[in-house]
Amino acid sequence: MTCCSSSAPVAASAPPPLPLRSLRRPGAASLILPVSRTSRRLVPVRAALSDPFVLEIAEKFEDSLSSAAAAASPPPLQKLRDCSSQSLLSKRWPSNKDEPFRFTNLAFLKSSLLLPASSPIALPVETPLDSPSPHLLAVVDGRVAPSVSRLDALPTGVFVGSVSTIPPGPTLDRVVSALTGGFTDGDLFWDLNGVGAPDLAVIFVPAGVRVVDEPIHVQLCYSEGGDVGSECLPVSNPRVLVVAEKGAEVVIVEEHLGIEENAERCYWANSVMEISIGEGAKVVHSYLQKQSVNAAHIKWTSTRQFVYFEASSIYELIEVSTGGRLSRHNLHIQQLGPDTVSELAAFHISRNDQTQDLHSTLILDHPRGYSRQLHKCIVSHSSGQAVFDGNIRVNRFAQQTDAGQLTRTLLLAPHATANVKPNLQIIADDVKCSHGAAISDLEEDQLFYFQARGIDPKTARDALVFSFGAEVISRIPFEPIKKSVSSQLKHLLSTQ
Repeated sequence: MTCCSSSAPVAASAPPPLPLRSLRRPGAASLILPVSRTSRRLVPVRAALSDPFVLEIAEKFEDSLSSAAAAASPPPLQKLRDCSSQSLLSKRWPSNKDEPFRFTNLAFLKSSLLLPASSPIALPVETPLDSPSPHLLAVVDGRVAPSVSRLDALPTGVFVGSVSTIPPGPTLDRVVSALTGGFTDGDLFWDLNGVGAPDLAVIFVPAGVRVVDEPIHVQLCYSEGGDVGSECLPVSNPRVLVVAEKGAEVVIVEEHLGIEENAERCYWANSVMEISIGEGAKVVHSYLQKQSVNAAHIKWTSTRQFVYFEASSIYELIEVSTGGRLSRHNLHIQQLGPDTVSELAAFHISRNDQTQDLHSTLILDHPRGYSRQLHKCIVSHSSGQAVFDGNIRVNRFAQQTDAGQLTRTLLLAPHATANVKPNLQIIADDVKCSHGAAISDLEEDQLFYFQARGIDPKTARDALVFSFGAEVISRIPFEPIKKSVSSQLKHLLSTQ
């Protein structure tokens, strides 16, 4: 999302939006772009340089939102769409010649027939959405589904639901402020989500309120998919905004999965989560990606940690990614005050012809920042691939920073691939920073240790592989979710 001014809405006398008719495919609806009188002359120039394939996708997304629904969209969502429409004019479809996508092949997306998901909000009765937490927010194909959510037990003042149901007042004002907070580093997929998001799910925790013992479980479900081998690829654009006010504390579980027959079908989930953490607030974020192995999953997480004069803010991310033919997580964290803490742990497993990709950026701009990042991946298939590109930027005023980064990958099959690039960019001169990378098979001395105690090689190997990922899974704070993820991992490893 490109930063937009938070000034008053444009007056009714402003010129109408300008359609880019010259770039439309025959018979398609035009991509409507909001412009002012001063910028009207610049839009055709920018449009002439735009990628026709990108514009075609954006037009499909706009067409999927009926004119009546678009007109009734709440101002924050409409502003998001307008900003994203402008921004994607300068974006083109990435290729392997672009450094951020050097090892991430998007060719099968471009060769597919991309169609916006059109499933209704209501789920069939036979589709159970269950959670061990009493706080369940269901988002189906990008739309908040109140009928299968459970939100009655939330503490007073906490809002969880669609942005369209927030009444006018301070909560809505804070949501609008968070959406226009100034993040300008999103790529094409960030902007496509902004154009095509049919709804905006909001989690708002007011100052001083704690939602810790029982997390807010956000299940992002995908019900529409194409058959394996077909060219049809339905696309969903779910978007979630999390705002934790000063001194608030919240535990969130974000889970992505296909439901019913879609558990093995083909679809594309293009997801975004924005997180705004106030002074002295803490957000513990567990991200579980369990998509179909035939799906594409591209996700953005943008986190801003604010500190002004008093207590530091804390962000903890525990990521477990096991699904998707292509899974890519773009993670961007910015520490916006001193004494800020960011702790990141990720575990990926590629057990088929899968690409598991994590691109992360952590920016430290203030003194005494603290960060730790652990990335682990298991590639157990000869066509599987792990990709890690981790960037930590310690800028000039981030003195006395303590930053550490470690990536470890197990390659358990011939021709399995790992491409890792830990990267520290340090400008400050009074820092304590480290990074490391290791790629290997299981160590023979570890296997020998088990065998010397009468444990057969297969059991020893299974135990070592499971413990490799258990280091990350053990950090999930909610015990029922932790047990569920551990059971899933054991099942996946046992079916190799």
